Amino acid sequence: MAAHRIENALWTLVLPVAGVAAVGAVALGFSPDAHAAIAILVAVLLGGSVFAAVHHAEIIAARVGEPQGSIVLALAVTVLEVGLILSLMVGAGPGGETIARDTVYSGIMIITTAIVGLSLLLGSRRHFEQTIRIRGTSTALSVLSVLAVITLILPNFTLATHGPTFSDVQLFMVAMTSLYLYCMFLFVQTVRHRDYFLPEGEEAGVTDAALPTNRTFATSGVMLCLALLAVILLAKSLSPVLAKAITGAGLPLSFTGVIIAGMVLLPEGIAAVRAAVANRLQVSVNLALGSGLATIGLTIPAVALADLLGGYKIVLGISASQTVLLVLALFVSAVTLSNGRTNILSGAVHLSIFAMFLLISAVP
Repeated sequence: MAAHRIENALWTLVLPVAGVAAVGAVALGFSPDAHAAIAILVAVLLGGSVFAAVHHAEIIAARVGEPQGSIVLALAVTVLEVGLILSLMVGAGPGGETIARDTVYSGIMIITTAIVGLSLLLGSRRHFEQTIRIRGTSTALSVLSVLAVITLILPNFTLATHGPTFSDVQLFMVAMTSLYLYCMFLFVQTVRHRDYFLPEGEEAGVTDAALPTNRTFATSGVMLCLALLAVILLAKSLSPVLAKAITGAGLPLSFTGVIIAGMVLLPEGIAAVRAAVANRLQVSVNLALGSGLATIGLTIPAVALADLLGGYKIVLGISASQTVLLVLALFVSAVTLSNGRTNILSGAVHLSIFAMFLLISAVP
């Protein structure tokens, strides 16, 4: 990894602390809903805390190495996503039952089209053609496809309940299946077939990347916890303002999922694109697909537990147009990453699907 990621910049230390302080201020009565200036400040601290959390997760990832490093980043992003979803579900009132679906769907689409597309496009632009390990990529894509279909498409065709929902028994089984498949994937990625996910030339686990010091590593661990806490609590206070802003802009309320997923995945997306530009496309793909798997494999069980205990009755089934785009994104990902070599056209194809995803999300 690049040397600049090994040190903790001042902003990565200040923002989590400022975010926690803002949480205290909100608890004392300084509500974002009361004044626009407060809402803007809270939004800035929320976004900054997200970036700080992913930065500190990168520091920890650099210490543990690949492919465990990609897992650390994916888990950090998933904790952020779950925290935001649950916070907004609680604060949204009517309509909050679709936030989990919209966020998970948006996350998968952003990962498979925007992050993968930019990585392929910019990486191939600089290095002409890049290689990845087919066995690792196909393994990740097969698990991602199964999880996406059973969580987002299957609810539209079940008969136990009316509408695009699961019954309690079905939701429990889908949550356990998602968690089981994700754990099996982690076992394959880190133990049984670890070499499938290592960049070429790093089979022995030796790289020329610099490592963070013990002090930097420990500091990042503490700051990561503070940043995650700040993001989750600030999101809850900001949820009414976000809903008003979305509806005021003439966008459907489901666009909330796009905003949540985009904000959470932006820092990791930047890391994935940087890895591709540095000719480490395998790391880039590990980051992208690992995040997609964690998005479903961990988020769905978490929101399912909230549903079963809190009675939210979450809606998981996506619309017909969203189903078409999701299946297209998964199919194209399988095609472009199936031969182990990528080029600039592959990235352009993925980004064209991302453009259609944004269009349909804003104008259903």
